Amino acid sequence: MNYRTILITALSCALVACQQTPTKPHAPNNLVTQAPALGAPVAVYTTAKNTEQRLSQGTTLTFAKSVQPSEGEISVFVNPHKSFQTFIGVGGAFTDASAEVFAKLPQDKQQELLTAYYDKEQGIGYSLARTTIHSSDFGSHSFTYIEEGDKELKTFSIDHDREFRLPLIKQAIDAAGGELLVYASPWSPPAFMKSNNNMLKGGKLLPEYFESWAMYYTKFIKAYEAEGIPIWGITIQNEPMAVQRWESNIYTAEEERDFLKNYLGPIMEREGLGDKNIVVWDHNRDLISQRANTIFEDPEAAKYAWGIGFHWYETWAGGTTMHDNLYNVAQSFPDKKLLFTEGTNERFSRDKYQHWPNAERYGHSMINDFNAGTVGWTDWNILLDENGGPNHVQNFCFSPIHADTRTGELIYTPSYYYIGHFSKFIAPGAKRISTTVSRSHLLATSFQNDDGKTATVVMNQSDDDIAYNFIVEDKEVELTIPARAMQTLVY
Repeated sequence: MNYRTILITALSCALVACQQTPTKPHAPNNLVTQAPALGAPVAVYTTAKNTEQRLSQGTTLTFAKSVQPSEGEISVFVNPHKSFQTFIGVGGAFTDASAEVFAKLPQDKQQELLTAYYDKEQGIGYSLARTTIHSSDFGSHSFTYIEEGDKELKTFSIDHDREFRLPLIKQAIDAAGGELLVYASPWSPPAFMKSNNNMLKGGKLLPEYFESWAMYYTKFIKAYEAEGIPIWGITIQNEPMAVQRWESNIYTAEEERDFLKNYLGPIMEREGLGDKNIVVWDHNRDLISQRANTIFEDPEAAKYAWGIGFHWYETWAGGTTMHDNLYNVAQSFPDKKLLFTEGTNERFSRDKYQHWPNAERYGHSMINDFNAGTVGWTDWNILLDENGGPNHVQNFCFSPIHADTRTGELIYTPSYYYIGHFSKFIAPGAKRISTTVSRSHLLATSFQNDDGKTATVVMNQSDDDIAYNFIVEDKEVELTIPARAMQTLVY
């Protein structure tokens, strides 16, 4: 079954991107937003396991007057009068791996991929993107933008990125309608700047290179913007507490705080880049509160920090995802933003392209992250090959879309559609509004867009079809969500 065809023919809902001033994520602003009228339509889009439904539009329902639900019924409640954080987007990362694979595709498949991700009508309308400052593990090799030992950065050049990465980003921006929020993250400083003289396997930035490394970010931003790629902001360091076998670099909370306030922040301002957003941490939810406490409680560091980024890999230790830590940060520092900067399904295997739990991991994370106050959500690689790479240390993973470079085929995984239940229907500038469920079998979140349209995303985590009441203020519709499914209700 060609699910790509289903997506294109079934959907015509395009949302207009807009920008509003963010509100504090921890408490409602209590502004009255638009509530549906009696008889107003509700469009339902569904993706379900063991069916052909992939972002498929079903019968349009209409709101009736609600009645008191019983305890035996299952309900989703939306209060449009309580709104929270402002949404900035959903998207994925432009890695060297993605760009290298993209370049191997025939032109028609390249266009299909761009449409699938970035077109707001025929695709899922990505509006957010991350890229790397020189290399990460996802690419054919390690590299930097300078010659080894060049402390003065006289040899700085992004020529390496001109072959694959820059063309992909430019085409994606065009496919997105000319605007895409792009931010960048480093995995490691050049080897000579580090305590272990190696871009891989951890190590720390040496004090004598603090200024040079801070200048490196500014040169990257200016070089990309000279190419017509606006850079919204940067994160200071990808995964600063993980010694990886690939590009990595360690900062304690105090070290990241001091680098930000004494070097990166002031140098960005001096170089005319004070309007760029700086994101701290960029690692898992487990230690996020300690990093936030250390940096945000220091006024001289906090003034340079837009917010804090996080990943979903804290489950490596055997536990569950730790969304309560996000609530803690949002409540403790309501003037700082939460941004999901990376998540991917690890341990690639071709026989798991359609592995449904991979998609459910996205749905679970996205709903819980947004309900905790997260303003944007960034997947990892937008495209990988039939081996889950290229990756120069064999850290092969899944992406929402894979390309079989032997045949030119694009393979759409369920994760692509689960992400699309958010990115297609929620536009930048949307406000999250109060949403709760009466049974833990379901998860739900809602956002109201600037045009007054609201999207409520509901996820069924159970193996059974569930009939539920969807109640918005004093109106309701009755519907059923299939087992192991995601629905978006647009009204």
